[in-house]
Amino acid sequence: MIFNVTIDRDEDGVFVVECPSIPGCVSQGKSKEEALENIKDAITLCLQVRSEKGMPLTIETRQVEVAA
Repeated sequence: MIFNVTIDRDEDGVFVVECPSIPGCVSQGKSKEEALENIKDAITLCLQVRSEKGMPLTIETRQVEVAA
């Protein structure tokens, strides 16, 4: 499965990665590469827990356009 993720850097310089289509699925790392590897593990675990609880694996996400 392929998921979109967001990457941000916090005030301490830590990279924070989130998977918007899986609520609460967040990880981090000292480098962008580490954070991206960590989110893969987090996604796998989140999908497992959601499956065990009978929850939908993901929620719907969409892109919208706004004037900037």
